[in-house]
Amino acid sequence: MKLWTAETISQFGTQVSLLAIPLLAVTVLQVSAFQFALLGTVEMLPFILFSLPAGAWVDRLRRRPILIVGDIGRGVMLLSIPVAYAFDALTIWQLYLVGFVAGTLTVFFDISYQSYLPSLVDRDQLIEGNSKLEVTRQLAQTAGPAVAGGLIGVLTAPIAILLDSISYWFSAAFVFLIRRHEPTPDRHLDEHGQQRESLRKEVAAGLRYVLGNRYLRGIAASTGICNLFSGIAFATFIMYAVLELGLSAAELGLIFGLGNLGALAGALTGDRWVARFGLGRTIVGSMFLTTPGILLVAMAPRAFPVPFLIASGLLMGLSEVVYNINQVSFRQAITPRTMQGRMNATMRFIVWGTIPMGQILGGIIATTVSLSAALWVGAIGSFLAVIPLLISPVHTLQVMPEPLDDGAATVPTASDDKMPQDVPPDAPSLLQR
Repeated sequence: MKLWTAETISQFGTQVSLLAIPLLAVTVLQVSAFQFALLGTVEMLPFILFSLPAGAWVDRLRRRPILIVGDIGRGVMLLSIPVAYAFDALTIWQLYLVGFVAGTLTVFFDISYQSYLPSLVDRDQLIEGNSKLEVTRQLAQTAGPAVAGGLIGVLTAPIAILLDSISYWFSAAFVFLIRRHEPTPDRHLDEHGQQRESLRKEVAAGLRYVLGNRYLRGIAASTGICNLFSGIAFATFIMYAVLELGLSAAELGLIFGLGNLGALAGALTGDRWVARFGLGRTIVGSMFLTTPGILLVAMAPRAFPVPFLIASGLLMGLSEVVYNINQVSFRQAITPRTMQGRMNATMRFIVWGTIPMGQILGGIIATTVSLSAALWVGAIGSFLAVIPLLISPVHTLQVMPEPLDDGAATVPTASDDKMPQDVPPDAPSLLQR
């Protein structure tokens, strides 16, 4: 409940900055299309630079203190924006710096967050736990943008960002109050009581674990491709919406808010999809629905774009949340506790690492061709994302696997109800406690 409360506060606050910072860049600093796309790139760059070593560090440390430091640090960085604005000293370079440092803290926070949840709930409760947290996130994304648009219109963007910085500190306070025992990993001995290997070798073990597993490999490739083309499509979307579609902050907030009702529906029904269609078909089908959502944005007429943008948000929100709830829960279920941090770090490195590449490409396309061209390239390219899921065994999954113990799991499929997990070549050293 404390983790859930912390996440609720933080998520509602985050919606403010997600809209306010890009609007500052467009309306106050009046940056170019490439500079605007670079803002998103800088925010995601830490996921390429730090995800892999962060996973190994997280596996050596308790996750709760990392969450607290991450929240406090991000609050401080956001606070610097309204302070600089008050002294007429705000520049795009400061926004880049804030984005990079906050992104770095987010790397550690997100890896720790996903690795911390299995310490709070049993494995058979992972889908329920992820669903509850996803419901909160989607409620924030539904109501948050509309509130954010109103706050920005009334209080100005810098004051709205100040409120977001405060929300991070409240989030840190609730995480601090969690008293559930979390085992402290030995920094010198691994889970077998042996001397820990070097950081480089532990990072390599995480890579081998993910890339040597056909299920995780397929999910990583599919999500990475989707994020690459989504990055291309949405790198300059807010600039496109403001400059070419003529939408205001309040209209954007309303569009995002109504569109996120689809994500809320996905959070509330994610487990029902599995009961109806099976785990594998749910993961594949929800990924496939992403592309029509992007196409609706590219097709939105300039004279009357709002219905298209809302419909896009509904469809993309539904598909994204159903996909994430089930594939993240599957990853957590088949991974032993001692590998959770490195598994999540490796997955984040792969699937989020493609986002800045997409944003750079989107900025180049928007600058050299047009803002709308970036949307069309991203929409058409996103059709490729479903292919890795179809050629991997992911589509054969029926139900969430039942772990044999904390060191191994089974992956049920349509053809074999007890098919062993496809594990890396050095499985005994990785999976046995």
